[in-house]
Amino acid sequence: MSALETLAAVEGNVGAIGYGLAAIGPGIGVGYIFGNGVQAMARQPEAAGLIRQNMLIGFAVVEALALIGFVVPFIL
Repeated sequence: MSALETLAAVEGNVGAIGYGLAAIGPGIGVGYIFGNGVQAMARQPEAAGLIRQNMLIGFAVVEALALIGFVVPFIL
């Protein structure tokens, strides 16, 4: 096996490892968002609508980061 074939094999695996590491941050972020959102709604039920709205906006932003982490290894 030549050095170029070995490099190509390692490059494909590095992309998969990169996405795996990129998925950790958004996973933790989603847990914090929904955990703290449910706790806030339990403490202030009258503000549940506003809390839910902010929770979903935060979730969308965090998931956008996960999608960016998924696409970047394919681009590079």
